[in-house]
Amino acid sequence: MITLNPESPTPLVSQIVDGFRRLIAEQALRPGTKLPSIRALAAQHSVSVFTVVEAYDRLVAQGWVVSRSNAGFFVKARTGATALPGEAPSTDLRFDARWYLRQIFENRNLALKPGCGWLPNDWLFEEGVRRSLRQLSSDGAELGGYGLPHGHMALRVLIAESLAERQVAVGAESVLLTQGSSQALDLVARCLVRPGDTVLVDDPGYPNLMFMLRFLGARLVGVPRAPAGYDLVALEALLIEHRPKVFFTQPRLQSPTNSVTPVAQLYRVLQLAEKHDLAVVENDIYADLDPESRPSLASLDQLRRVVYVGSYSKTISPNIRVGYLVARPDLLGDLTQLKMVSGLTSSDITERLAFGALSEGRWRKHLKALRDRLAQAHGSVAQRLTELGFELFSEPKAGMYLWARHPDLTDGAELSQQAVGAGILLGPGHLFLTEPRPTGWLRFNVAFSDDERLYRFLAEQIRLHAQGAVA
Repeated sequence: MITLNPESPTPLVSQIVDGFRRLIAEQALRPGTKLPSIRALAAQHSVSVFTVVEAYDRLVAQGWVVSRSNAGFFVKARTGATALPGEAPSTDLRFDARWYLRQIFENRNLALKPGCGWLPNDWLFEEGVRRSLRQLSSDGAELGGYGLPHGHMALRVLIAESLAERQVAVGAESVLLTQGSSQALDLVARCLVRPGDTVLVDDPGYPNLMFMLRFLGARLVGVPRAPAGYDLVALEALLIEHRPKVFFTQPRLQSPTNSVTPVAQLYRVLQLAEKHDLAVVENDIYADLDPESRPSLASLDQLRRVVYVGSYSKTISPNIRVGYLVARPDLLGDLTQLKMVSGLTSSDITERLAFGALSEGRWRKHLKALRDRLAQAHGSVAQRLTELGFELFSEPKAGMYLWARHPDLTDGAELSQQAVGAGILLGPGHLFLTEPRPTGWLRFNVAFSDDERLYRFLAEQIRLHAQGAVA
């Protein structure tokens, strides 16, 4: 009925749960079918009774099985399908910006995820987190109470020291820890933006930020991204025409284009900000993925007009939700107050976990290995895409993404809908535009784009579109 592998790194309990879930989903076990008794299954697979008990309890909790007193465990009749690992729960996904944020998490069990915004688990610093967790447990750290308003002091000191290496001269008192970079951006937006304000954003840029700003009542104006940074002529014209209050931007390894802004352009952006009394929010969450030492807006400005946002989601783990922002003292006080009003303190436990991972000797080795791995992935994915006829926006051979389009695949939303049916989650370009419109651009996460099935799917779609054009 199910097969267990004692040599597998997957726990036996999980193997039992996954095995029965798949049999039920494939209707090999119909509703009402009785599962083997606990003792019978334990004897059949030479596992402990306690292992089977835990597995059956999980199946009951997840709604796959129902327990009947003195009768056993039976397959439960289900009103809707539940996704299994590697399966698409639905082929009717809505690829619009409003729902994409939720859908990309709800459907991350698709077999292939070249459109997602995170790294595979084995690319992250999971072992560092585990060691930090063990150390935290052995230290007898307090698990009750709240953290500090600004966040865990030792981590703030470490962040200030790391920023000093990047020529941003700040102390720990200028660092505010947040629940990931998303909370940092939200706090800055709520502090600086009022309904009706005009705000500049990268175009294409970060969909969640755009939705957040629109929710606050801001009027968004997109600053065109170029393969080598910004369209500075367009930026200056937009400043004169719209007189915006804030520019939210990502100069380094920008998502989705992965473009990098040269230092001369950074100086010019700051000159224009000074001339037009513009605040600049620099989202630099990919800094640790950059093998080159580059100036940032914050290092050139020293936080006079720039608010700097960072995160450890892309390098340690997105699950611990530790980010930070750095700002001049008067603004940081307002941001701290907003943080307390909206959610009190951030988690001292997860901040301690992050500090433990960052302060151990393997951190820098992990970063170098991660950068090298990403560079190798960039090379192989870029080659496969260009062989299929894709145009690449930029190729820094660092960071997470490639922004690409094919002349025969002109509607990324339509292509993404077809991809879901093949168990593939793509990143259609219209989601990243300030004013969504049909586009053939797609965002490829190079860490998830090494599967032959992706290229077979793309090749088949190119072939079908070519046949349609001939017909």
